[in-house]
Amino acid sequence: MSYLTGEFNCKLDAKGRMMIPADLKKQLPEADTEGLVINRGLENYLVIYTKREWDIKLGELNKLNEYDRKSIRFVRYFMGGASDLKPDTAGRVNLPKHLLDYAGITGEVVLTCLLNKIEVWDKKAHLEMISNEPENFAELAEEVMGNKGRGRDE
Repeated sequence: MSYLTGEFNCKLDAKGRMMIPADLKKQLPEADTEGLVINRGLENYLVIYTKREWDIKLGELNKLNEYDRKSIRFVRYFMGGASDLKPDTAGRVNLPKHLLDYAGITGEVVLTCLLNKIEVWDKKAHLEMISNEPENFAELAEEVMGNKGRGRDE
């Protein structure tokens, strides 16, 4: 699997449609045939998945205990609002109004590629989030990534 990279500034038209940037579209060759899925993020942003990645997420959810209340609540919330996106002939996707409202997106958006998904942020909210970078990024990197690679022959 190849991972998605890049950050893209986009504008929504009056109908809530967004043009998929050409450099991002090159990374999503299956989008025209299989479509994409958009969903709420864990905070006030949206997430776009390829159909293949969405199916992987559904497989993970399907393994949860359907009788466990926390699992049910999580699945219900995670699935709520999920919508298919299919690019039109001009390469635009129509972002559902209920998801735009959830994320507070009004016109300008930032698409941020995160490995296997694309976060969709309101431009102002994205700037705010980016401005809150940890004071010591090196400490965070050590905490999160410090044990990666242990046990390998180097």
